[in-house]
Amino acid sequence: MPDDKVIAVNRKARHDYSIEDTVEAGVVLTGGEIKSVRAGKVDLRDTYARPEREELWLEGMHIAPYEPASYDNLEPRRRRKLLLRRAQIVRLMAKTQEKGLTLIPLRVYLRNGYAKVELGLARGRRQYDKRRAIADRDIERDKERELSDRDRRSHAKGE
Repeated sequence: MPDDKVIAVNRKARHDYSIEDTVEAGVVLTGGEIKSVRAGKVDLRDTYARPEREELWLEGMHIAPYEPASYDNLEPRRRRKLLLRRAQIVRLMAKTQEKGLTLIPLRVYLRNGYAKVELGLARGRRQYDKRRAIADRDIERDKERELSDRDRRSHAKGE
């Protein structure tokens, strides 16, 4: 969306997992945390979402303490509640019960001043799948390069 300000992207997620579905969720934050998020001090490494008692919780997301709010700072890696509709939570809980599926945050962004997380329903890739994905990407890049070189040469000849 054009009015979204992307704060953090989990780049390793698309490498380590194949994403089957995505969903947007709000995040419950304190005042100091949202100020730190707006400053871009978020790390998504080793972060995942976990259902618990018909709620979804984000585990392991690091939000650096907001220095001016020193008395209000909480644990940087504390659990944070995710805000979704009940039907979405039930659907995601059912999907995560399947073998090998997990909820991984793909990016954190601000929409209309509210912190949002894009969650991906992901299946872990094996090492050989990762290598195959890298090889396919390289082949595609070489094809694009060959086509652009061919176009450049034809324009240089005046065809």
